[in-house]
Amino acid sequence: MSPALDLTRAQWIKSSYSEGNGGMCIEVSPAYAQTHALVPLRDSKTPHGPAITVSVTGWSSFVDAVKNGEFAV
Repeated sequence: MSPALDLTRAQWIKSSYSEGNGGMCIEVSPAYAQTHALVPLRDSKTPHGPAITVSVTGWSSFVDAVKNGEFAV
């Protein structure tokens, strides 16, 4: 089992597409990824709640899929 990651100093950003009204949005800490090879994600509505991490490769694949419209409704 891996030790818990300390995200207390992570700097979080929200998508520029977020409406700013506390809606459905995630926050990401890309600077953390540069030093740990993991991308932390959290729910913007509960910033002190749990966070998950995904691999840099996984995050890049997800972002590319979004940009290519693979999740369009």
